Amino acid sequence: MNFYDFLEKKAKADGIEKFVVGAIITNEKGDIFLVKRKSNDFMGGIYEIPGGKIEKGEKILSALLREIKEETNLDINKVNSYIDKFDYLSQNGKKSRQFNFKVEVTGGPILLTEHENYKWLSLNDIETENNISQEIRTTLLIYKFNKEQRNG
Repeated sequence: MNFYDFLEKKAKADGIEKFVVGAIITNEKGDIFLVKRKSNDFMGGIYEIPGGKIEKGEKILSALLREIKEETNLDINKVNSYIDKFDYLSQNGKKSRQFNFKVEVTGGPILLTEHENYKWLSLNDIETENNISQEIRTTLLIYKFNKEQRNG
């Protein structure tokens, strides 16, 4: 069983109904790419890492590649690491789990299809950024910690 299958199996055993993927993308300075949800959308106006719902019958890696391409026009050429997961209730009340990965991308230019804006967030600003959910903040802090440990 590969790691992606393990994550899926564990989520199903935990009673998760909806699977979601998220990608941490960084630029040459190490800043993190965030996209802003449309104001009229569920949790509208907040920034998040790009990603989205895994379709029925789709695997985690396939969904990650597809969602990043659809939302940003960028191609994932490498999945560097698994960062974390978090659970939440979706807009329609389904138990949902988001799996987050650090990825490397190529392509562009950045074209947003499902978000109204984007920005690059410095690692130093994660704790003071007001316009992200606590779950995304935690994911970004785990990423920052891991990066510092590797470079430290």
